[in-house]
Amino acid sequence: MVRQASGVSSGPYKGIVSQEIRGAQDPRVHAGDTNRGVRPVTGHTNIIWDWNGTLFDDAWLCRSVVNGLLARRGKPTLDEQRYQEVFDFPVRDYYRRAGFDFDEEPYEVLATEFIEEYERRRHECGLREGAQEVVARCAGAGLKQHILSAYAQHTLEDVVGSFGIRHFFAAVHGLDNHYASGKEQIAAAMMAETGLDASRTVLVGDTTHDYDVARAIGVSCVLMPGGHHSRARLETCGVDMVDSLESIPGAL
Repeated sequence: MVRQASGVSSGPYKGIVSQEIRGAQDPRVHAGDTNRGVRPVTGHTNIIWDWNGTLFDDAWLCRSVVNGLLARRGKPTLDEQRYQEVFDFPVRDYYRRAGFDFDEEPYEVLATEFIEEYERRRHECGLREGAQEVVARCAGAGLKQHILSAYAQHTLEDVVGSFGIRHFFAAVHGLDNHYASGKEQIAAAMMAETGLDASRTVLVGDTTHDYDVARAIGVSCVLMPGGHHSRARLETCGVDMVDSLESIPGAL
């Protein structure tokens, strides 16, 4: 059983980064706000999968790339635990917590450098363990599946297609123009376009931001550690958690 959460070009989170560069993203605060608008529901027929860090195993690459940026500037790098502690949205705040000084170098320069290096190395990433089997199993059970990402739409289609799993999804939803401002906006547009019943839909993700998105569009949420956020951070959201993708079908 999962709990209902009531009411985001290329490169991971580029849509969000682009908005932050324009100064429009507001930070999310979870302390003292856990379980607000959360209630149990059952009978899910739709799954919205977060892509980066949930199905696509890229958290290690994101840490490697940001560590390269830090090292080239003579700053301490992040181990996995520290990365999962500081990674967050808005990305601008995450960069600051990671150790960058915007008085020394503008955020825009750092973000662009990160995106360019990530794209050069993206092919090094694969799917998270069990991802292909789980989405196939869910499809076989008649669940309608969608992917949600702040990736550029054309890039998202290419990456998903390269793993031979595109046919398991009714649609993939990414950034289709430079005016969208993040995963919440993409998710809201997706719900409007598809007509999905929010009471029968669950979002599966790996960050507290995924919980924010689920809450914003009124769907249930299941979180899974091992991506961009630690178990301890995910637990602050107060929704159900699983230890692996293989556990997802049983949690629905």
